[in-house]
Amino acid sequence: MEHKGYLFNLGLIEYKKAWDLQLELWTKRVEGRCPDLLLFLEHPHVLTLGRRGNRTHLLASSETLAKLNIPIFHIERGGDVTYHGPGQLVVYPILDLKEYGWKLVRYIEQLEEVIIRTLSDFGVTGRRDSLNRGVWVDRQKIASVGVAVKRWVSLHGLALNYATDLTYFD
Repeated sequence: MEHKGYLFNLGLIEYKKAWDLQLELWTKRVEGRCPDLLLFLEHPHVLTLGRRGNRTHLLASSETLAKLNIPIFHIERGGDVTYHGPGQLVVYPILDLKEYGWKLVRYIEQLEEVIIRTLSDFGVTGRRDSLNRGVWVDRQKIASVGVAVKRWVSLHGLALNYATDLTYFD
């Protein structure tokens, strides 16, 4: 099976700008006006709340987040709270999943597998956690997976910490 698409390296891009771009490209993919796409990028400091997300799950107060200039976005992906920031590779696949014959759970497992194999290439052993999505090294989460699929086209995706300032998780 051969699938063609495009990879885009967007560099450091504000979350809202990337979210708007995803939605625009998602629409084009649904309408068949573009092929599958992978967006590679980093975000300035930002917190996103997925469908299960709740501001009460944040450790920092609204005042602290405002002082640190960290915006919060409530978005359509699955999951709870996710931090994004410099030193974290974010990948947003915009794929027509019907063309791959995948079920949603299989798609998420494949995203986790890509992360595990990538880590392995760097001598790092990643693993899944049976209770939580994402990829873990020892007891520390190294990558998050949070997707939305509408009309069988995906958006949002994964975030892999490689040189992230982990104090923002405090």
